[in-house]
Amino acid sequence: MLNQLRPALSRVTSPVGHALARTGVTPNTVTIIGTLGCVVGALAFYPFGEFFWGTIVITVFVFFDLFDGAVARVTGKVSRFGAFLDSNMDRVSDAAIFTGLILRFSSRDHNDMLLVCLALFCLISGALVSYARARAEGMGINATIGIAERGERLIVSLVAIGLAGLGVPYVLAAGLWLLSIASAITVVQRYVVVRRHVEAGDLS
Repeated sequence: MLNQLRPALSRVTSPVGHALARTGVTPNTVTIIGTLGCVVGALAFYPFGEFFWGTIVITVFVFFDLFDGAVARVTGKVSRFGAFLDSNMDRVSDAAIFTGLILRFSSRDHNDMLLVCLALFCLISGALVSYARARAEGMGINATIGIAERGERLIVSLVAIGLAGLGVPYVLAAGLWLLSIASAITVVQRYVVVRRHVEAGDLS
């Protein structure tokens, strides 16, 4: 759904891409810096209950996921390896976020197995959403549909975690429940699309 906003976002990211390109930084470097920032923000803050500040740090570095593509387009360094690296680093960032939550809620002082299970399910289902798309594309099928692509999942999780850090009650549990359900639905949606294409013999 957020893909529809890409033309508007490009008007913001393109100037930043030009500015970064003038420094000589490569798109892959931007990708890696963004991932490292997300990992540090999640694992250095979330396990200690610093949900708000951890979310602020992660949000700052999430924007690198937009800027690496802008740098690639400006410099003409769009590559298949860059897309491969970006996709893999997205999985690392997502894993760090939910690992931080799992570490927090599995600790002795804050043992909450429900939240641990919800965070674990969000981690697994989010990976399945991406894996289903990748496998479909490997079969020549476009499976980008779904109510919860990575952008939507990231927004829901970071907003819920950040508000929890500000003391809003029940918002984290509600956000994880919403994310779990939406991710599961998205996986099913992609499986259905692939099955329909396979049954119709519509393979490239």
